[in-house]
Amino acid sequence: MYTPPAFDETRPEVLSALIAAHPLALLVTAGDDTGPTANLIPMTAEGGVLRAHLARANPQLAELRAAQSAGRPVLAVFQGPQAYVSPGWYASKAEHGRVVPTWNFLMVQVRGVPRVIDEPDWLAAQVAHLTDRLEAERPDPWSVTDAPAPFVAAQLRGIVGLELPMTARAGKWKASQNRSAADRAGVAHGLARAGHAMADHIPLTP
Repeated sequence: MYTPPAFDETRPEVLSALIAAHPLALLVTAGDDTGPTANLIPMTAEGGVLRAHLARANPQLAELRAAQSAGRPVLAVFQGPQAYVSPGWYASKAEHGRVVPTWNFLMVQVRGVPRVIDEPDWLAAQVAHLTDRLEAERPDPWSVTDAPAPFVAAQLRGIVGLELPMTARAGKWKASQNRSAADRAGVAHGLARAGHAMADHIPLTP
């Protein structure tokens, strides 16, 4: 990943927080002749390992098994807040006009050798854990046990589990850190007026 020094984020707790807050990952694998394959897969992270499940019918499963056999890493990309940045928000626009648009974003890339898991107990636990995590903030959370057990068992037969040890993690925080304090303040104000969550991530102090 191309990451200028100003945008390099290495703090483990910051990377973990983005993964927890934005669990829908773009899972990228390499095919033999057809090029890369990418699918959006919700994942949870615990103890340095990403866990997920995907449909048994998903063709990407074959590429995951091949990567596991070859010891070849795959890539999971987690995207946080992002927003277009208008040059009209920069204080320097009024000073010299030498400004152009850009795009701010927060992102974590994770690499590791996958492990495909086809164990009913593991799948049941993973689905329950993922559901509980995503339902936790709801006033009346739904649980897997709310559905009829035979129905759940049938659904579980249609999926396969995935573990991805986080062998390497890289964060890119493009949040106008390369601009002056006045320009950053203008960006934060412009994003806030537009209702973008990215506004909260613009550093107002050096």
